[in-house]
Amino acid sequence: IEYIRSEYYNKVELARFSSSLGKFVGFTQYGLKQADYWNNNAAYLAGLKADKERYCLTNVGNDHRNA
Repeated sequence: IEYIRSEYYNKVELARFSSSLGKFVGFTQYGLKQADYWNNNAAYLAGLKADKERYCLTNVGNDHRNA
């Protein structure tokens, strides 16, 4: 299971956090700067890693198919 958080502006993806990488990756010049800033904030990254458990791992057993 992977938790992904993408940051967009004007429908353009600037940066993305991937729980499998454990960091942000930038896709634009501004996104690269933001990713570097966020990756240097250990508390923010720890919170995002905890989001994987909060959002993903608690819902692993749920079945969302229509009956």
